Amino acid sequence: MPGAAGVALQVADACSQPRPEGSNPEAPYQAFSCRTFPSSMAPVAEQAGAILQQEEQGDATCPLLFIQLNELLSTPSGLEWRETARWIKFEEKVEDGGERWSAPHVPALPLHSLFQLRTCLQKGTMLLDLDAHSFKEIIDKALSGQPEEAELQPELRERLEALLLRQPQHQPTKSLLWLLAELGLSPCRGKAKSWSEPRAQLSETPLKEQLRNRFKKKVPPGAEAAHVAVGEVEFLEKSFTAFIRLRQGVALGSLAEVTLPSRFLFILLGPRAKVKAYHEVGRAMATLLTDELFQRVAWQAEHREDLIAGMEAFLDELTVLPPRKWDPSARIPPPRCLPSPHRRTAVHPLNRQSHGNGDMAAAGHRAGLGHPCSREELERTGRLFGGLLQDIRRKVPWYVSDFSDALHPQCLSAVLYIYLATVTNAITFGGMLGDATANMQGVVESFLGTAFAGSIFCLFSGQPLTILSSTGPVLVFERLLFSFSQDHSLDYLEFRLWIGIWVAFFGVVLVATEASHLVRYFTRFTEEGFCALISLIFIYDSLKKMLSLADAFPINWQYRLDNITSYSCICNLSSPGHSSAGNDTPLPSPLAPQQPPAAPAGLSRTQCLGQGGHLLGTSCQYVPDVTLVSFLLFGGTFLSCTMLKCFRSSRYFPVGVRKLVSDFAIILAILASCAIDAALGLETPKLLVPSELKPTNPARGWIVFPFGANPWWVCLVSAVPAVLVTILIFMDQQITAIILNRREYKLQKGAGFHLDLLCVSLLMVVTSATGLPWYVSATVISLAHMESLRKESATSAPGEHPEFLGIREQRLTGLAVFVLTGVSIFMAPILKHIPMPVLYGVFLHMGVVALNSIQLTDRVQLLLMPAKHQPDLPYLRHVPLRRVHLFTVIQLLCLALLWVLKSTMAAIIFPVMLLALVGIRKGLERVFSLHDLSWLDSLLPETAGKEAEGKQPGKRKEEESNGEEVGDLLGAMLFHSHPQGCFGVGAKPGLS
Repeated sequence: MPGAAGVALQVADACSQPRPEGSNPEAPYQAFSCRTFPSSMAPVAEQAGAILQQEEQGDATCPLLFIQLNELLSTPSGLEWRETARWIKFEEKVEDGGERWSAPHVPALPLHSLFQLRTCLQKGTMLLDLDAHSFKEIIDKALSGQPEEAELQPELRERLEALLLRQPQHQPTKSLLWLLAELGLSPCRGKAKSWSEPRAQLSETPLKEQLRNRFKKKVPPGAEAAHVAVGEVEFLEKSFTAFIRLRQGVALGSLAEVTLPSRFLFILLGPRAKVKAYHEVGRAMATLLTDELFQRVAWQAEHREDLIAGMEAFLDELTVLPPRKWDPSARIPPPRCLPSPHRRTAVHPLNRQSHGNGDMAAAGHRAGLGHPCSREELERTGRLFGGLLQDIRRKVPWYVSDFSDALHPQCLSAVLYIYLATVTNAITFGGMLGDATANMQGVVESFLGTAFAGSIFCLFSGQPLTILSSTGPVLVFERLLFSFSQDHSLDYLEFRLWIGIWVAFFGVVLVATEASHLVRYFTRFTEEGFCALISLIFIYDSLKKMLSLADAFPINWQYRLDNITSYSCICNLSSPGHSSAGNDTPLPSPLAPQQPPAAPAGLSRTQCLGQGGHLLGTSCQYVPDVTLVSFLLFGGTFLSCTMLKCFRSSRYFPVGVRKLVSDFAIILAILASCAIDAALGLETPKLLVPSELKPTNPARGWIVFPFGANPWWVCLVSAVPAVLVTILIFMDQQITAIILNRREYKLQKGAGFHLDLLCVSLLMVVTSATGLPWYVSATVISLAHMESLRKESATSAPGEHPEFLGIREQRLTGLAVFVLTGVSIFMAPILKHIPMPVLYGVFLHMGVVALNSIQLTDRVQLLLMPAKHQPDLPYLRHVPLRRVHLFTVIQLLCLALLWVLKSTMAAIIFPVMLLALVGIRKGLERVFSLHDLSWLDSLLPETAGKEAEGKQPGKRKEEESNGEEVGDLLGAMLFHSHPQGCFGVGAKPGLS
């Protein structure tokens, strides 16, 4: 390198030389000693860390920086500033040819460029909190603020000022219409001009191309700009370096690619040096400014030493890749999630690592993350109805916003999606109830009960995102109760009324005594077992319904093309005692005399059977294509729902279009399948809703009287089965409430465990008195409801995944769903065009999504994976694989036991088995260490409490930092590994 290159670019040679202990501390570079963290760094790093923590807690904010690298290049028309790279979170480069931006990537820097940058900051001009209102004023003060030994001659100063004030050539992000317009305006030039002519001087007002730049949409609101300008200048014999921080953000005209107030400037100009030396130093400065910790140090730095200390903190965390072990030209894609910055802001980061399995206190704190056991909603007050009053006080201030927050297009998609799911569920369970209770409860009762109970719950509950519905466990109990009533000559509805009254009484007692406090003992082990059971019920029922189509619309397996002339079906009125058995009917012999039809020609199947005839022929029971098309609609709807939901992460179309398609994915899938069905014109089974408001069984009325049909002692004996129903309702309701109110969902308005249980208990009285089904929280549909209301950041930096902001909490979507369910009776002419296989496909999608939302599914997949192909899951780093498999097998055995109990006559003890899951989880503490359970599950309250009491005071701060880290990691896994939030099906998160 020529000797005139200056100190700024000679430091690479100096840094490789060892220095004696007595060397000058002001030398350009000090060799690393055994002191990893220089003493000058600690105060600034600690202060910046405190600011960072306050910002994350919402106490302070620091604008994000848009950083632009302008490089001085030589062109045929002279020297010209050109934008060559930009940063917000990750780096984007202008590709060769200057017409396209690269994909965002993690910047890879030469190590020497950072050493050179440090020397530039040590030796160059530094102006902190500069008061200036234009770029010219900034340049004047920067040139006049040089030290005496580096002061430029007046002639060089004028030339340098004129050079810096030249207009840079930007590379704006152009829309497709803009590009087409440019091509249309220059059809004869072959290739459109990449760069405009260099302008004489920087414009004080934004240029038209800046205002039209679509990249501005990617810049978060409130962001500010930082400018890095580097280049080679022949007339300079030594380098000119300046770092400038403005006191106030100032709009510098056309300097930036987008119109933003500018805060930081870094200028490095000098004589010719090594290839790309200045370019790499500029990239190093821009990368340094993207670092959160250094940004805050730069914001509050009062002296040059503060900036150097911030850079030392940055250098301490560098990871160096050896040469020839990787391709330096390879671009590292942005990670799915970034680690928490809390580790960087701690004073002793090396001491915060957990060593081995002995750190039980930290394990207890880690296990509590995401679990509601520490929430104020579950703290005991010690007063009757104390928890209920706390829930009411907590929810009342939000009541008005529960309606105003629903004024968003996303809520319309949620209403349509959940409405169709609720209607299908009401019809499905209504039909099953009719079969199980001799139509004492049927589809009409299911519709009215769903509409009434759901509307009341949405208006007055503590968590209105919950969707009430008839569930599988409740249906099992209804079937057993009806069979018991029939066997003992009891009136079913009156017996059921007294059970409902007792359940309501027990529920009020549970609310009064704050029994919801016990849900602290429902850990992930219990939640996953219940959620997996309900999800499998959805999957099993949807597949079972589809397979039953083969009975209603049988396939003619004996069909032969050569016998097509023999296939026929006629109506025979002469022998009503015999009915054709479809394909069992022998083919008519060609030698047999042909007899005329015994019925007038043209009679339809319905008319023939109505007149007492029967169908005769080889094709009477053959319905062509219906079963096949039904399965195609079923599978097509499921795949369409899954693919359209993942469309948010697609590489095609703008982000607004992808988000809209993803929000309305279920509705679009249903509409597409209905259109295909209508185009084919086959008589596939359709959604049939009742068209009259009358009881399904004419023998019953709308009001059930408590006395008269059964002996007087039935009202007392009913308390025994009511205990089992109470356990079932409590477990079903509260487990769903725990899942919906997890911290990972970032709910802002709080939960209402006591208030929800009270609403469900009181509704038991009303539905029992009117002979309507019993309702409780539906886990799968409620999860789907929350998934359809996910909020994400509207803008995200290139390469950054949209940030999950929480759930759109409101009451209007649920209320609209249940009101529409109630008026569905009057919408029968419209709903009859929706094929049932399409809705079964939606059911399958909901079940699969819910099943994929739990950790159990991931661990079951690990059973089938070789170790080298297993994903890098957090618990695999801390728990031996054989212990993970043992925990999974125990959960699967419990799930199988629940399924067997549900499906057999032993279903009467199903509620007790749900409660027994808590006891089984307690027993696991004798099989697994607390460390293992803290990663695979959550610690029980008393266990976590004992460990918390034994914590050393010096470790409390450390564990809190560890806990925040793991919480961020869990949230990132939950909402990025699964694109549907907690309920995704293994797609990648969306790119911006």
